[in-house]
Amino acid sequence: MQPAAFWTRLDNLVRAATIVIDRPAGTPHPRFPEFIYPLDYGYLVGQRAYDGDGVDIWLGHAAEPQTTAIICTVDEVAQDVELKILWACTPEEINTIWQTHNRGSQSGLLVKRQPDDPAGGPLEK
Repeated sequence: MQPAAFWTRLDNLVRAATIVIDRPAGTPHPRFPEFIYPLDYGYLVGQRAYDGDGVDIWLGHAAEPQTTAIICTVDEVAQDVELKILWACTPEEINTIWQTHNRGSQSGLLVKRQPDDPAGGPLEK
């Protein structure tokens, strides 16, 4: 699969799902109240991640409704590896999210969508 196909398929996955924001921007983490969510954070209903929960998604404020990046995270304390979708995030928001996942026991690897990758197109059936 070519990189452009990856981004298109990820866009289609998000567009086909219902997004639940269970951690709005400005709210504290339920178990770690010192952590405040910098942007809306939630999950895709009906799509499953490796842990069996919904696929995690950060929602930004960019004009183009598409996947702007992904972050692969590893957390040694939680013994957890996850993939986070960054949807419609500005460069500043991408940096903020990347910093969020690179502190404490977490490390995150950022993969940005390149400007020449297509914006998606019609929803594939």
